[in-house]
Amino acid sequence: MMRAVWVDEPGGPETLQIRTIPRPEPGPGEVLVRVHSTALNRADLLQRRGRYPPPPGESEILGLEVSGTVEAIGPGVKSRFKPSERVMALLGGGGYAEFVKVPEDLLLPVPPNLSLSEAAAIPEAWLTAFQLLHFVARVQEGEVVLVHAGASGVGCAAVQLVRLFKAVPLVTAGTQEKLTLAKSLGAAQGFNYREDDYVKEVHHFTAGRGADVILDCIGGSSWEQNVSCVAVDGRWVLYGTLGGSTVNGDLLKRLLSKRGQLLCSLLRSRSLQYKSSLIRSFSSLVLPHFSAPGPLRPVIDSEFSLERVAEAHSHMEANKNMGKIILNIVPEEKH
Repeated sequence: MMRAVWVDEPGGPETLQIRTIPRPEPGPGEVLVRVHSTALNRADLLQRRGRYPPPPGESEILGLEVSGTVEAIGPGVKSRFKPSERVMALLGGGGYAEFVKVPEDLLLPVPPNLSLSEAAAIPEAWLTAFQLLHFVARVQEGEVVLVHAGASGVGCAAVQLVRLFKAVPLVTAGTQEKLTLAKSLGAAQGFNYREDDYVKEVHHFTAGRGADVILDCIGGSSWEQNVSCVAVDGRWVLYGTLGGSTVNGDLLKRLLSKRGQLLCSLLRSRSLQYKSSLIRSFSSLVLPHFSAPGPLRPVIDSEFSLERVAEAHSHMEANKNMGKIILNIVPEEKH
């Protein structure tokens, strides 16, 4: 048996309950992970409210990423991971629990200089940012990339990856504190979307050209600014609709006039083959840069115990976090 967070009825954070349920058993090609930590994602809030069900065959338990140790190996596993080895994993669900079974191809080793709490901040946010920049937008050296929500988990990862790829990150955020964080991670400029005319600022920074790439998790409420910001032949990458999913206006005409590309991408619903390819590429191109004295670091806003899961969700819903919110299933390890 194991403890896990359960949602009986869709609703607010108060619906999150800790239950004792059967422990999963690893099937062919799967590894059972004893979970140390997981991290919150916006998808968790949507799923809790009944608006983002897990893909077919995935666990109904919340949680899209974990860190922990290998507990058991299923039949036919070919990977090099051994019992008690520290790992982190990308999930389709199941992270808010003491154990989770994971296809072996979705496991990554934890860099030796990171704690397991820090490692939990990597899989979903960093693989999402890497996918958007490398697989979808195909960012090139010297290009200007505008990252909305620059102090979010994905935003913090994206700023660092843009620098790693020798491109130039710009960010938007809603407070000066969030802009300061983004700049400390490498953002060349930051714009407060509540106060600044960031369309004007982006054009000023780029001498009128606009952003070559926009990473957009906002959607509807920012479409006019995005189509104004994007450069001729630029790529606008949509991966969320926090600002609504409807558009009223001449979006298509204005985007066509710039020969702009509107690219849409999600990660959770991708196939195992796609995710495996993504993880192999990430492991080769990015993961080594987390090792000291590498330039990459996960950014943690706050940590909560499993018993405070409702408080953690409320913290994210209030848009207070800068970086990742960690949910520790077991107490932090001693160093």
